[in-house]
Amino acid sequence: MKLVGSKTELDIREELINSKKSLFKGKSNNKLFDVLQVNFPKLKTAYTISWIPEQGEDLYKILIDDSIIVDIEINRVNREAIPIVKTISISEYSKGLSKISKIRLAVAMDLAQKDLKDPT
Repeated sequence: MKLVGSKTELDIREELINSKKSLFKGKSNNKLFDVLQVNFPKLKTAYTISWIPEQGEDLYKILIDDSIIVDIEINRVNREAIPIVKTISISEYSKGLSKISKIRLAVAMDLAQKDLKDPT
């Protein structure tokens, strides 16, 4: 999907940048950051594509670098429970997405590619 700089894209870009800052710097969800580091030790950048807080667990879809989507389920009731981690190819993940979800993925990919070129 080609990005055109629309208001929607800019809003999503800001949201994704804030989620990355929270994940890497604020570490507001240490469990999620720990899961990513354990499963992807060479991780350079990551963007939260979606987060669904369920009754007993949090469900995340995270773009890792610019190569894969990770589906993570973290139990909120039992913090000792081992998180469920599944990887999904970007092509598989993008099948059947709504227009707004496609825009979110395209913006996240753009941000990740920029991060990988200039990791400052």
